[in-house]
Amino acid sequence: MSGNLVIKNASQLVTCSSFKAKQGKEMSDLHIIEDGALVIEEGIITAVGKTEDVLAVSHEADFYSRGFEIIDAQANAVLPGFVDSHTHFVFAGYRDEEFSWRLLGHSYMDIMKKGGGIFNTVRATRSAAKEELIETGLKRLDSMVSFGVTTVEGKSGYGLDRTTEIKQLEAMKELNNRHPVDIVSTFMGAHAVPQEYTGKEDAYIDYIIERVMPEVTDRNLAEFCDIFCEKNVFSVPQSRRLLLKAKKNGLKIKIHADEIVPLGGAELAAAIGAVSADHLLHASDKGISDIAEAGVVATLLPGTAFSLKEPYARGRYMIDMNCAVALATDLNPGSCFSESIPLLFALATLYMNISIEEAITGLTINGAAALDLADTAGSLDVGKTGDAIILEYPSYKFIPYHIGVSTVEKVIKKGTLIFDNVGPLNYKKIF
Repeated sequence: MSGNLVIKNASQLVTCSSFKAKQGKEMSDLHIIEDGALVIEEGIITAVGKTEDVLAVSHEADFYSRGFEIIDAQANAVLPGFVDSHTHFVFAGYRDEEFSWRLLGHSYMDIMKKGGGIFNTVRATRSAAKEELIETGLKRLDSMVSFGVTTVEGKSGYGLDRTTEIKQLEAMKELNNRHPVDIVSTFMGAHAVPQEYTGKEDAYIDYIIERVMPEVTDRNLAEFCDIFCEKNVFSVPQSRRLLLKAKKNGLKIKIHADEIVPLGGAELAAAIGAVSADHLLHASDKGISDIAEAGVVATLLPGTAFSLKEPYARGRYMIDMNCAVALATDLNPGSCFSESIPLLFALATLYMNISIEEAITGLTINGAAALDLADTAGSLDVGKTGDAIILEYPSYKFIPYHIGVSTVEKVIKKGTLIFDNVGPLNYKKIF
């Protein structure tokens, strides 16, 4: 799918330039080039700069003669493709009724205790054929692209048994082959304690380590391992045991940390070298300090706090404490059924006191860093994958300003146009 493309005359070329996560004050620096140009050759960025400088090296006629597509972005801002670094997008079993229960005052944990919550999705996902997971996954990926997402992380964790966990990961591998969006797979067999292991959490960790993880690693079905480290789910010692075993077996590690109560998940993430610690609604001051010092990316999921009507993670405090903060949707059927990037930007900027610039960094280079991809994705730098979005407006500031509405006009993946919103009466998706 790799292509040859030139974007010229961009009103703003928002490069987000970096090859590592941006921490603290660095998150405000977007490295903007006015009247910018970008050259992508065989899917890789080969030139970035002012239009006159880029076209002085290779003239426009030369690009045409070599079969390049040329896009004039004179009235448009151009940014890196968004990286959604935390989702659970491969699943069967919607939970719309439970959303209504939450509106009546039932907590997420209360619903789980009654046998609802994740277990409804587990039952449905266990029953679903792999092709069904692939078909619904394709539709969700198409929607993500329309919001400017070019790389996404997807977790298993709706099987809680060997057969279904493997089925979810196989579906993601097939989706990665069939859809232009790059998918980073995470093995999350420890998403909850299955009902058949109630009261036997240590035995379930043993099962994951001994019966499921070897097949995941032997077949290269995932790049990361994650666990829900939470009160009444998996303890800090249990999480440490699983994640260190995963790390020993070659998987990079993430952790759902301090979402419901301040359990110490952030401190654990820093101590064992996790790539990211996610949620962090109740992370302690020490936990935040620890992950900042250790260089663990703090992945914040404001859509989930919004959906659950919970206090938001302390994004402003984390950035001020020199954390590298990423933002992600947490698309899932229970606590946040939304892949909306516009909603994410609105919540981060209006309710978390995160600046527009910091939010963009959180969805680009820091999102890539949360997936250990900062050397190849997340910014418009020479040598990186040619993933970019073109807005319908001349400034990146329109992203949150046009509240709740996508401002993405075109999406480029590896130098090929894969989405073009050309108007309400002539809307097309190109895959």
